[in-house]
Amino acid sequence: MSATLKPLVTEGPPLSVDEVRRYSRHLIIPDVGMSGQRRLMNAKVLCVGAGGLGSPALMYLAAAGVGTLGIVEFDTVDESNLQRQIIHGQSDIGKSKALSAKEAIAEINPYVNVVLHETRLDVDNVMEIFAQYDLIVDGTDNFATRYLVNDAAVLLKKPYVWGSIYRFDGQASVFWAEHGPCYRCLYPEPPPPGMVPSCAEGGVLGVLCASIGSIQTTEAIKLIAGIGEPLIGNLVVYDALEMEYRKVKIRKDPACPICSAKPTQTQLLPDYESFCGMLSEGAAEAATGSTIAVTELKAKMDSGEKFMLIDVREPGEFEIVRIPGSVLIPKQEFLNGSALEGLPQDVPIILHCKSGVRSAECLAVLKQAGFADATHVAGGVVAWVKQIDPALPIY
Repeated sequence: MSATLKPLVTEGPPLSVDEVRRYSRHLIIPDVGMSGQRRLMNAKVLCVGAGGLGSPALMYLAAAGVGTLGIVEFDTVDESNLQRQIIHGQSDIGKSKALSAKEAIAEINPYVNVVLHETRLDVDNVMEIFAQYDLIVDGTDNFATRYLVNDAAVLLKKPYVWGSIYRFDGQASVFWAEHGPCYRCLYPEPPPPGMVPSCAEGGVLGVLCASIGSIQTTEAIKLIAGIGEPLIGNLVVYDALEMEYRKVKIRKDPACPICSAKPTQTQLLPDYESFCGMLSEGAAEAATGSTIAVTELKAKMDSGEKFMLIDVREPGEFEIVRIPGSVLIPKQEFLNGSALEGLPQDVPIILHCKSGVRSAECLAVLKQAGFADATHVAGGVVAWVKQIDPALPIY
């Protein structure tokens, strides 16, 4: 088990009478007390993302009295966010997520200073932004940004609290290379493109965000105040269906390229999207010259051209929205080869998914099997709804 560390943040000024009233339930906890609360009020915490994990984290950090909360967020509030991103409401649809979060925090605790970074985090700005804060809370949902956050935190010698959610499962840990492993020690390489579905593709139980986000907030408070034993060197794994929490030991990798005693990487990578790979090489090669736009697909339909349109998403996605005339054959059936047996040889095959990633992976399978004239639809269902039939829902 990790030992209690000295407080991350020094004590701030004495509390006012109003602040004593507000934080009284903290002040009477011996391990927090006046000293711990003054550290919280003097802390500067950056939350990367104001979505599923960022929502509960920001709300509880604000309620706890963290003095400065930074928010990195470039997206706008969409109706599909409201099932889990509880910091936003119906009236916030279309609004900047960062601004929506700031307004919600002001209602929770007007004493908190909120700093907005309404930009996409990248190699050009991450070091400058992170340098302004004591602690990072990672609420991102893609591997490229996770590796970027990790590498910047290691290079700046800052701790960060990580969380991940998918369907009914969640994970959380604290990475601080000065005292234990980093994210790369747990996951040295990103998974192959398309292997791990995103929440947008596979879904997530809304309340799971609160379960993992509250763990992240708890760990942040412990680090700031120097209380308890932080999750450094431990991974919490949560199964909501079994209502089971497990703690798994993580060891520092002596060969880690960035946090080992002799690192081979001493600066940020030039391109984290390329490092993680949006598409596998096979899928990218297959899609080259074999990709059509939704407008081309619609023109083929209107002209009566014969083809087989295959939707490679999951059955649950197919029930929500579909392109007219499409037939459901999930991606896994292409990967295991079972889909190939029933495919026609006399008409062209057109594949599509939600955004174009999974269909490109399936296209590579078809090309290898000899379906040379097969194509896939760029942008998938999302592009179809936006450009062809806006009356259909987007999930």
